[in-house]
Amino acid sequence: MRMYETIFIVQPDLGDEDLKGLSAKVQEVIAGGKGNFKKLEDWGVRKLAYPISKFTRGRYYYLRFDADAALIAELERRFRLDDRVVRYQSVKLEKETAPSAAAPVVEVEETVAAETEESAAESE
Repeated sequence: MRMYETIFIVQPDLGDEDLKGLSAKVQEVIAGGKGNFKKLEDWGVRKLAYPISKFTRGRYYYLRFDADAALIAELERRFRLDDRVVRYQSVKLEKETAPSAAAPVVEVEETVAAETEESAAESE
């Protein structure tokens, strides 16, 4: 099985019951296809870069799971058929990404502070 992440956008005006039903359906598809569900995050309502189906805003969801290619095809087919889903995109991950893998912010701040001190010393 390979690692995948999917970000999908749904209509912003859906009720709580519709959102719970949609997330339950996504989890059922993954479980039915023998995939390994990791997490589903609600990123909230955000402004879209351009109008899609006359919507200027959309509710974003992040889905992380392990599956095979057949499950991805089935999940995207279900997204295509569901009118509540405005857009979706699935990406295969090469390896697990963790927040600790990112460059520490402290080093960048120290570099900027050192450059600022050097330029202040030169101007005096």
